[in-house]
Amino acid sequence: MCRLFGFRSVIPSQVHRSLVDAENALGIQSTNHPDGWGVAYYVEGTPHVTRSPATALSDQLFQKVSGVVASETVLAHVRKATVGDKSVLNCHPFQYGRWVMAHNGEIRDFASHRDKLLAQIAPRLRRYVLGDTDSEVIFFLFLSLLAQHGPLSSRHGIEPVMACLRDTVRTIRELCDGESDESKALLTILVTDGTTMAGVRSGKELFWSSYKKRCSDRDRCPSLAPQCEAPTTTGFVNHLIFSSEPLQGENIWLDLREGELLGVDWRMQLHRASLDQTRLRIVAG
Repeated sequence: MCRLFGFRSVIPSQVHRSLVDAENALGIQSTNHPDGWGVAYYVEGTPHVTRSPATALSDQLFQKVSGVVASETVLAHVRKATVGDKSVLNCHPFQYGRWVMAHNGEIRDFASHRDKLLAQIAPRLRRYVLGDTDSEVIFFLFLSLLAQHGPLSSRHGIEPVMACLRDTVRTIRELCDGESDESKALLTILVTDGTTMAGVRSGKELFWSSYKKRCSDRDRCPSLAPQCEAPTTTGFVNHLIFSSEPLQGENIWLDLREGELLGVDWRMQLHRASLDQTRLRIVAG
């Protein structure tokens, strides 16, 4: 399967260590996930997306992009193909407007389900499905649901974003899952519009971190706060990181539970829910 990395912070930060330098950085993980990579980062609210079907670790473009990225929001992915050819159109993250998404998992027997899933996508969005992966269809299904809450060009709050992420998973399971565990879709997903970021664990592992043991920049960072080095007591955090596996370094990693959603709004307030809940709750402590 694939590997995901998502980063959201109150200040622009470099993610070179997470993508390249750490012993198990995303680029290192591409040795086992060699079928393409992508990095999306935001500059003044606009996503910049670079994708390639090459193996990240051996791709000079990946090294170059990872070295220059300094952003408040980053979403990255290395691919191990299960559905779709090894091509740039099938590489994550997928982008539409200000929204980007990456997926780790698989819709089993996707070819037999593709047409009925495409039918769930709004016609005006369906024509933008350019590749042949299940992941891109998942993305446009999510956008179709989100568009029911208002234009995709407008800002959406964390509640509709997480509700639509939940409903995306529910819809796919209703349409595609069979009786056996082997037939169930694997739907671990990250989405962001540059301010809101949310993830769901459904079938594949996902970890998250919002604080460090001790911040190496504590003596020079103007945004240092208690929640940088301890669990939040208010629900507000200075950064949120998602990763398919805990990355070496200062961050304290927590295992997102199966069926759980987690995200931050534009104020960097943590929210969480489960796939069988209808309301979100603020994370504190």
